[in-house]
Amino acid sequence: MTHAALGRTYEDGEIIVRQGDEGEALYMVQEGEVEVVAERGGRETRLGVVGRDQLIGEMAIFERQVRSATVRALGQARVLTLDRKNFLRRINEDPTLAFRILETMSRRVRDLSEEVVRLKEALGEGGGPPR
Repeated sequence: MTHAALGRTYEDGEIIVRQGDEGEALYMVQEGEVEVVAERGGRETRLGVVGRDQLIGEMAIFERQVRSATVRALGQARVLTLDRKNFLRRINEDPTLAFRILETMSRRVRDLSEEVVRLKEALGEGGGPPR
């Protein structure tokens, strides 16, 4: 994707995606950083910080589910929105985009798997064979 000034600029703390909203697009951070937070029981848990050239909300392209997290700008951030129709058009123009999405999703699955192991170990639930 090019870095032309096509994206929208968000100010610090401004919501880009709200947890619970229907997802119909993915986003690419063109400049700055955004934070991803999950809200539960009135509390927020930071899931991560996403920066330049990284994608967020890509699950919405594949499944039309509600957003699993809220994303907001950390400082000023420029973010490009890409809906399903334009995403498919871009894939035809540049098939490497599909590979980038798969790389992103694969990395996130790996990170989540490592986090599950870490949490289980911290809770004493190693999951190994019984003694």
